[in-house]
Amino acid sequence: MSRLSTLGRPLIDALRSAQGLVLVVTGAGISVASGIKTFRGSEPDAVWRQNDVANATVASFERDPVGQLDWYLDRFAAVDDAVPNAGHLALADLELQRAERDLPYLLVTQNIDTLHEQAGSRNLIKVHGSADRLRCGRYGCRLGAPSGSLSRSRVDLETFRRSPEDATLPRCPECGSPLRAHVLFFDEYYTEHDDYRFPEVEQAAAEAVLMLFVGTSFAVGVTSLLLEAGARRRQPMFSIDPVGTRLPASIPVESLTAPAEELLPVVVLGAG
Repeated sequence: MSRLSTLGRPLIDALRSAQGLVLVVTGAGISVASGIKTFRGSEPDAVWRQNDVANATVASFERDPVGQLDWYLDRFAAVDDAVPNAGHLALADLELQRAERDLPYLLVTQNIDTLHEQAGSRNLIKVHGSADRLRCGRYGCRLGAPSGSLSRSRVDLETFRRSPEDATLPRCPECGSPLRAHVLFFDEYYTEHDDYRFPEVEQAAAEAVLMLFVGTSFAVGVTSLLLEAGARRRQPMFSIDPVGTRLPASIPVESLTAPAEELLPVVVLGAG
């Protein structure tokens, strides 16, 4: 038996026996093998360095919509050409595997890239929004919160990127307000927009019989909610991360220290 098969055996066995909802939660770590930098952490190339966090706020948008959108589009450019890696593909296979057995499965991602969709994942919640969409900055507009957005492909961004200024700032085709990134800002709540589907995440936390965290730093609110629910209900919880999981001893998560793109294909094959 290979090292990865041995490492993944507890998770393989848990997946085989899970008759209820399997909830998978992915963070930036799953996309590193696709060439996308991590979005948090102390690494010098992390996208969300501490001095950048202030840019990703409602206050920043209201103060400087031109500068903020230009800043976000720089970051979106880093994910536009990425392709799914073996970790994304394995999770799509896991969803199909469970669907063939008529067993429930849900993938919740903190990532705003589109790699899970490209890989074939369908039962997917993007709890932090999506880089391929924009929305009106005016609350209540048909294309703004709480339920509207539009594809980035429908917006003329080339003129703005060549000369980012108020005169070229993309505006809502419905009301003329500035467009903003369709992502969760640091000073917003998960309930800000229907697309984040947070009530469904809360329901999944209450129903899951197994939780699998992949490539997450456990540094955001949604992971805290899920960890607390899993610990309270004493459900099996696993974390796949190449540097291991750093959590309090009171949180019973079994850490599988390996890159997701290496371990997940082995686990899904073994669980099939």
